[in-house]
Amino acid sequence: HKDAYQAILDGVKGGAKEKRLAAQFIPKFFKHFPELADCAINAQLDLCEDEDVSIRRQAIKELPQFATGDNLPRVADILTQLLQSDDSAEFNLVNNALLSIFKMDAKGTLGGLFSQILQGEDIVRERAIKFLSTKLKTLPEEVMTKEVEEFILTESKKVLEDVTGEEFVLFMKILSGLKSLQTVSGRQQLVELVAEQADLEQTFNPSDPDCVDRLLQCTRQAVPLFSKNVHSTKFVTYFCDHVLPNLSSLTTPVEGLDIQLEVLKLLAEMSSFCGDMEKLESNLKKLFDKLLEYMPLPPEEAENGENAGNEEPKLQFSYVECLLYSFHQLGRKLPDFLTAKLNAEKLKDFKIRLQYFARGLQVYIRQLRLALQGKTGEALKTEENKIKVVALKITNNINVLIKDLFHIPPSYKSTVTLSWKPVQKADASQKRASEDTTSSSPPKKASAGPKRDARQIYNPPSGKYSSNLGSFSYDQRGGFRGGRGRGWGGRGNRSRGRIY
Repeated sequence: HKDAYQAILDGVKGGAKEKRLAAQFIPKFFKHFPELADCAINAQLDLCEDEDVSIRRQAIKELPQFATGDNLPRVADILTQLLQSDDSAEFNLVNNALLSIFKMDAKGTLGGLFSQILQGEDIVRERAIKFLSTKLKTLPEEVMTKEVEEFILTESKKVLEDVTGEEFVLFMKILSGLKSLQTVSGRQQLVELVAEQADLEQTFNPSDPDCVDRLLQCTRQAVPLFSKNVHSTKFVTYFCDHVLPNLSSLTTPVEGLDIQLEVLKLLAEMSSFCGDMEKLESNLKKLFDKLLEYMPLPPEEAENGENAGNEEPKLQFSYVECLLYSFHQLGRKLPDFLTAKLNAEKLKDFKIRLQYFARGLQVYIRQLRLALQGKTGEALKTEENKIKVVALKITNNINVLIKDLFHIPPSYKSTVTLSWKPVQKADASQKRASEDTTSSSPPKKASAGPKRDARQIYNPPSGKYSSNLGSFSYDQRGGFRGGRGRGWGGRGNRSRGRIY
């Protein structure tokens, strides 16, 4: 029957009718002719590239039948290359075929996918990464064994040596979804991967948009992984040492992003999970100095009590919330910082600033409460009222923290939920605190977007708390629009073309 099978193989050189028959019969009898395996696979591949779309679809649909033994990685490699198809029906067939061979041999299939991610063309690489990020989570546990997950981690580390920002975000999504990495030690591994990617040993260049964007992109991926057992110390230290002193000179490739506020928000979120710090006093000092920049002294008054021509200072509540919260969190670790580490003059100056800020704050809180009084349901969903609700959260948070610092000695006991974070239910936060191993990667929180508050204290314009307070997702991308070769390393020269 070998001759008969050879005749079927030769059918790929015939007309449309012969090709359609060949597309069905080559895979059907494939297992009976191991000596013709190579010829059979090559013949089927020719059909996968036929000009007639119906022949191509038929040939692709049957490809999993060739995925036996040593042929499977090769078939996986071929299917991965076929992901570049722009025909949606064909693309879906390739996806289904890949999933079906995944269930036969997950490691062999992954071998084909990763081989193309590392060496294939850009479009193939992009689609293979997307396939992994969307399909792995749909596979049953019996397919995604511990051994398979370890293989994914090992191969991903190779890819992460040279990725764009967008690819990095996708790989973090893939890895944080793996069951074996949803433990404390698993999360710790992921944090180390992110720290490596962020290159926290390098000198920080605030005027290089790619350098800034890389740090923020990485930090956003790390934030959901931190907990009381997985510490943010390395990141917080880097932010205090390198980023805070350069806050005003930061540049970003993302249009419309208040980069300074974004940095301060990330620092605030990380400060809750900071462990023991080598240079705690020095870092607290940097935080304190930065906080003073946004906590103005009261304007000097003339003898008759009128303002001596000086403008009222502008209060930037969003910035102060972040800085005060971070200072409050780290201050717990050195509670005598304000009393023992500052001289009496400095402490007095700080108290005057706090008092002045608190007075302005009370005015805003009263006005906001008045504006929102009696409003419920739909009325609170208007853009203007949404802004006021967030504004009230910000001002209330600052108020609580300032009260703590007015205690003698200063207290660090109050807890507040940052204004852009959803309020945690008690049981949910306890679960997180007890390190529930199923919650390694909580949903990324949308944070309030760029917002600079520039209002005079005792005469705030009504309804104009911020015109720019929208949601800003942790998955925000930017700075990598030029594809690989810009941003995160220039993805060296790789082979091109069909490498079946």
